[in-house]
Amino acid sequence: MLLGFSMVPAFAGASEGKEVYDKACKSCHGATGQGNPGLAKMMKVEMKPLGSKEVQDKSDADLKKIVTQGTGKMKPVASVTGKQVDDVIAFVRTLR
Repeated sequence: MLLGFSMVPAFAGASEGKEVYDKACKSCHGATGQGNPGLAKMMKVEMKPLGSKEVQDKSDADLKKIVTQGTGKMKPVASVTGKQVDDVIAFVRTLR
C-alpha cells in the first residue's frame, strides 16, 4: 500500500513538471530534452540530452542547483521556483 502512495506524488510531480518544462525549458532543451541544435550552435555550447546517462546520473540536488543557479552559459531559470523546480526534475527523470 505504501508503494502506491509513493508513486502517485512522483507521477503528479512529473506531469506538473512537464507543464512547467514546456513553458520555461522547452525552447532551449527541446520537447524531448534533446536540446535545440540551433541555439547550441549559436551559443557555441554542447547541450547534453536530458535523458543521457551524464545528466540522469546527477543527483536531484545537483539538477536543482543547475535550474536555480545556472551552469556554464545557462542562466538561472528565474520563472521556475519552489515546488516547480522539484516538478521539473521529476519530469526530467522521465526522459531516461
